[in-house]
Amino acid sequence: MAFNELNSVEHYIIHKLSGDNLNNGEAQEPISGYSPHWKFKASKDLDRSINEVLIEPDLNDALVRLNPEIKSRPELAEEVIYKLRAILISVNQIGLVKANEEFFKWLAGEKTMPFGENNRHVPVRLIDFKDHSNNEYIVTNQFHIHHRETKIPDVVMMINGIPVVIGEAKTPIRPSVSWLDGAHEIHEIYENAVPQLFVPNILSFATEGKELYFGPIRTPLEFWAPWRLENDDQALAKHFGLGEVGKELLDLLHPARLLDILQNFSLFTTNKKRQRMKVIPRFQQYEGANKIVERVKEGLIKKGLIWHFQGSGKSLLMVFAAQKLRKSPELKSPTVLVLVDRIDLDTQISGTFNAADIANVESTESIGELQRMLERDTRKIIISTIFKFRDAKPNMNTRDNIIVLVDEAHRTQEGDLGREMRAALPNAFLFGLTGTPVNKADKNTFWAFGAEEDQGGYMSRYTFHDSVRDNATLKLHFEPRLVDVHVDKEAIDKAFEEFKESSALSDEEADALNQRSAKMAAFLKSPERVERIVEDISNHFKEKVEPHGFKAMIVTPDRHACVQYKEELDKYFSEQTSQVVISTTANDPLEFKQKWGIDKSAQEKIIDKFNDASSELKFIIVTAKLLTGFDAPILQTMYLDKSIKDHTLLQAICRTNRLYPKKTFGRIVDYFGVFDDAAKALQFDEESVKQVISNLSKLRDELPKAMQDTLAHFEGVDRAILGFEGLEAAQNAIDTNDKKDAFARDYKFLSKLWESLSPDRMLDIYNTDYKWLSQVFESVKPASNNIGKLLWFTLGAQTTKLIHEGIHVGQVHTLDEFILDADVIEDIFNNPDPKRARTLEQMLIKRFKKHQGDPKFKKLSERLEKLRERAEQGLITSIEFVKELCKLAKETVQAEKEAAANIQLKTPRAALSDLFSELKSDQTPAVVERIVDDIDSIVRVIRFPGWQTTSSGEREVQQSLRKQLLKYQLHKDQVLFDRAYAYIKEYY
Repeated sequence: MAFNELNSVEHYIIHKLSGDNLNNGEAQEPISGYSPHWKFKASKDLDRSINEVLIEPDLNDALVRLNPEIKSRPELAEEVIYKLRAILISVNQIGLVKANEEFFKWLAGEKTMPFGENNRHVPVRLIDFKDHSNNEYIVTNQFHIHHRETKIPDVVMMINGIPVVIGEAKTPIRPSVSWLDGAHEIHEIYENAVPQLFVPNILSFATEGKELYFGPIRTPLEFWAPWRLENDDQALAKHFGLGEVGKELLDLLHPARLLDILQNFSLFTTNKKRQRMKVIPRFQQYEGANKIVERVKEGLIKKGLIWHFQGSGKSLLMVFAAQKLRKSPELKSPTVLVLVDRIDLDTQISGTFNAADIANVESTESIGELQRMLERDTRKIIISTIFKFRDAKPNMNTRDNIIVLVDEAHRTQEGDLGREMRAALPNAFLFGLTGTPVNKADKNTFWAFGAEEDQGGYMSRYTFHDSVRDNATLKLHFEPRLVDVHVDKEAIDKAFEEFKESSALSDEEADALNQRSAKMAAFLKSPERVERIVEDISNHFKEKVEPHGFKAMIVTPDRHACVQYKEELDKYFSEQTSQVVISTTANDPLEFKQKWGIDKSAQEKIIDKFNDASSELKFIIVTAKLLTGFDAPILQTMYLDKSIKDHTLLQAICRTNRLYPKKTFGRIVDYFGVFDDAAKALQFDEESVKQVISNLSKLRDELPKAMQDTLAHFEGVDRAILGFEGLEAAQNAIDTNDKKDAFARDYKFLSKLWESLSPDRMLDIYNTDYKWLSQVFESVKPASNNIGKLLWFTLGAQTTKLIHEGIHVGQVHTLDEFILDADVIEDIFNNPDPKRARTLEQMLIKRFKKHQGDPKFKKLSERLEKLRERAEQGLITSIEFVKELCKLAKETVQAEKEAAANIQLKTPRAALSDLFSELKSDQTPAVVERIVDDIDSIVRVIRFPGWQTTSSGEREVQQSLRKQLLKYQLHKDQVLFDRAYAYIKEYY
C-alpha cells in the first residue's frame, strides 16, 4: 500500500489518540498513560444528520448527567439545546467570532437557566471541569457536514457531543505540501463554507506528519503556533516525523489540557480596528502562566523569574495568569498586582487587559489611590507602576494571596522602591517577567525574583532562538552602513580661535566648550552627515520597505536631531509621511514646544495612524520614546543612528520583530555601529547565572562587616545631628586626603555590595546608615569639572555650529548583510562547502605573502600548511577543517589590524598606555587603563594652548598629574612622574 495522507497521517492521529488502527480495521487496547481517553467512533455511526453540528443525543445525556435540575426533569435539556442551536444559526448574522464567544459562555458554565425552585436561575453545565471522567470524549474522521456546500474535515473531536477541535492532515511524502495547506483549508475554506461547525470550537490543528500547528478561529496562518512539550530538550534541534508529532498531539489534545485552555486561556479581545478576535495561548504563555499559578497554589516558593524573549507575548501571559489566579477558588479571591516601570507601558498593559474584557481590572492614577486600594483589601486585578510605592507604609497588607507580577523586572524593581514594595506587602508572591536575558549588569534581578530551586535561576525560559524557531517572533536582519566622517581639524581650530576672541572667553572656558561640543552627538548631527544618511534612508525605504507595505522608525541621537532628520526627510517625502515623537521640557523655547510637543492623546493617535496600513504616515522619528513598550507589527525597518546598549538595545531592535502578514523578518539598518552590543545582548551564559546566584549569597554575609568598616571612619560622630553641623562633624572626621581616600575605598566597596543585593529585605535595617554615608560621600567627592551649566546653555549651540562647519562627510557604505539566526551557524558547521574552503585557503596564502618576514604571519602560514597536510592525509574531518580554517582566518585579520595600528602615529592615549605598560612591575597596581584615562581627562581640562611655555601652566599640569598618581599611590615614583610629564608635554 502506498503512503498517503489518509493511511499515514490521518489514521496515525486517530491511532495515537484512541488506540484504534484504522489501517487494519482492528480495535486495539487504549494507549496507557492518559486518562480519560478519546474513543474512536466512525462518522457514519454518529447519531446525527449531515446538516447537524451537535450530536444531540450525546449532549442530552451529558446535560442530564451533569445538572441535577435537568436530571429530575429531563425535558429541560431540550430548552438548553434549543438555545445552543440558535447560536449556531446566528453565525450568519453576527459573525463567527461573536457566535463562538456566545457559545463559549455556555461551554464554560457561565450561563444560567430558570430551572431551580420558584424559577430560580441556576448555572447550566455542559462540561464537568472538576471530574473529567464525567465527560464523554469522541474522535472521528471524515466528518461530513453540509451548509451551503458539503465539506469533509479529516478529524473532529467532540466533548459531550459538541465538536470542539477540528484537525486537517496532509500527506507527508510530497515536498510541496506542508501543515500550511491544512491550516489554509481550515481557515479559508471550512470556516467560511461551514461556519456553524466552528461556533463551539476551542482550537483547530493541522499537520503533515512532520510539524504540528494550531490556532483559534479566524486566525491568519502566520499567527498559528507550534506546540512544544514541557521539559523538551531545548539543546536539540526540533525533531521531525510522526513520533514527535504524536507526542505533541497527545499533550495538546489531552482532555485536561483542552479543558484548561477552554476555561482559563481563551480570550475575546478587540483590536485597533474594533474587530473582535479570539486569542488562545502559545505554548510558552500557557506554560509560564501555569507555573505561576501552580507556585502560588503550592505556597512553598514565594517568587519566580520568567524570561520570555521580546515580542513573544508577555503581556498576554500576564493576562492569562491573572485570569486563572482570579478564577481559582482555593486562592479565595486573590489580589493580582501588575506592576510596570514606565507610564507608556502602563497604558499598554492596561489596554491589553481592557481589550480582553477581563473582569475586575483597575488602573491606579496616583500613589495615594494605590495605597488606599491595598489598605482597603481590594480583591481585584490592579495595574500600576512601581513608582506608586514611593513612601509606602510597611505591612500595608499582610495577606498571603496577593500576587505581584512585575513587567520588565530589571533595575527599577531592584532599588529602594522595590524594597518599599516588599515591606508594604511582606507575604506577597513576587514574579518578575523580562523580555531580555539578565546579564552581569543586573545580576540582582536573580536575587530579587529568581528562586534557588529553579534551574539556571529561571522558572520559565523562552529564548530568542526558541521564539524564532516557533514563529512567535521574526528573525532580525542587520545591515551595517558606515558613514565616512572627515574632521577638518585645522578649520575647526581656526574658527574656534576667532570665536573665542570675539566672545571674551577665558582659555579654560573655551577649551571646556570645545571638549563638551566635540562629543559624539555633535558629530552625528553635522548637517552634511545627516543629509547623506537621510538620502540613503530615502533610497533604501523606497527600494526595500515601501513596496512591501511596511513602515519604518528612525532613531536619532537626541530630540533636536529628530527635528533635523524630519526637516531633511521632508525633502524626499511629503510632510505627512513622517512624524516626530518626542517629549518637550519646561526649559524648551515656546516655539519648540508649540511645534513639536505632543500630549498622551496625540501620541496615541499617531500610533494608531502608523499602525493603519492605508495611512500616509510611513516614518516615526524618535530618540527615546517608543523604543520600549511600543507594539506596531507593521514596523519592519529601524534606521538606527544612536548608541544604545544592553536591555534598551535589545528592546529597541525588537520593535521590528512582531508578526505581520507577509513580513518574514525585522530589519535594523545601522548607521552608528552597535553590533557588538547587539551580539552581547543576545548571548546568554546559563553557567554564569548560576555563579551570580552563589556569589550573591556570599555577599549577604559580607554586608554587615562592610557597613561596620565604613562607619568606623566616623567614630564619635553623632549621626542623628542634621544640617550643616552634622555634615561638618562628619567632614572633620576625614579631614586629610589619606582619610578621605580610605573612606572612599570602603564606601565604594559597600556601595557595590548594596547595589548587588538591593532590593533584599535585609538592607532595611541598614537603610538609615547607608543613606547618611552616601550623603557624606557626595559632599566630599571632587567636582567632575569646573564649567558651569549656564555657560554651556548660553554658548553651546554656537560652539557646536563651528564644529559642524569643519566636518565633511564621505559616502555611505553598505557592508555585507548578516542574519542573526541559529540556522546560519548550522549551515556553516554542518554543511561545509569545499569550494568555499578552497577560496578561503587561497586568500590566506596571498595575505601571508604580503607580510613575508613578519614572525607572526610566518607562524600563521606554517599552521595553515600543517592544517592542509592533516586534511589531505584524512586525519581530520571536513567539518573540523572548515572550523580550523575559519579560526585561522580570524587570527590573520586580527594580526593585520594590529600591524596597521602599529604603523599609525601614536595618539596621546596610546603613548601613555605604552609608558605604563613598559614601567609596570609585579608591585604596580593593575590599573593601567584607569590611570591613563584619569590623566587624559584631567590634563585635557587643565591644559590650554601654549601651556608648556608658561610657569603657571606647567605648575597646574604638574599638580594635576601628581594628584592623579596619588590616587594609585604612585606619586613617589619620580622616574614615572618625569617620564609621564615628558609625554604630556609632547602629546598634549
